[in-house]
Amino acid sequence: MQLYYSDILSARKACAVAGYLHSPVEFKYLDLTKGDQQKPAYLALNPNGKVPTLVDGAHVVWEADAVICYLAKRAGSDLWPDDAREIDLIQWLSWNAQHFYRHGGALFFENIVKKRFGIGAPDPAVVESARNEFRRYAAVLSKHLEKRTWLVGDDVTVADFSVGITLPYAADAKMPVEEFPVVQRWHDQLNEFDAWREPFPRRNG
Repeated sequence: MQLYYSDILSARKACAVAGYLHSPVEFKYLDLTKGDQQKPAYLALNPNGKVPTLVDGAHVVWEADAVICYLAKRAGSDLWPDDAREIDLIQWLSWNAQHFYRHGGALFFENIVKKRFGIGAPDPAVVESARNEFRRYAAVLSKHLEKRTWLVGDDVTVADFSVGITLPYAADAKMPVEEFPVVQRWHDQLNEFDAWREPFPRRNG
């Protein structure tokens, strides 16, 4: 298998799950600043020109949540439990994409990406709105996690890897996670996994 990635949020979760599962993948780095994601050979795999993309023989999977679910299912891992919990997993993946990741990602873009690529200062109105919406959905997450260790069932799943993906950047992105100690506790548990702390493979050069 080949996993095409770059050091961005969406690819981070794919690399983290691949590392956690010790998946037999060959990591292929795309330099987004050089337009690697728009080259014809890559667009033939992923017409969106985005990362990550997983190639498993003739099977090509893109979109980060699909990639992590595929990796877990292929490995026969309980990260994707083959039982009634599947609907709960899909619920949290959808919730994250529509709400939590959306606003955490906006703060990541305004406070980290803009500075990294020299594309202007953070927009105060966007930042304020995203922080307020982040608080709204962090409160939902916090309430759900009050009396449980992981999002779905008693063990870590792809839902935890997906929903938690913005939190390693919370301080630099100015996400108000400190207001939600339950959410912070949950992320600290994820941080115990080596693949979560350092998901990206080392590259030469």
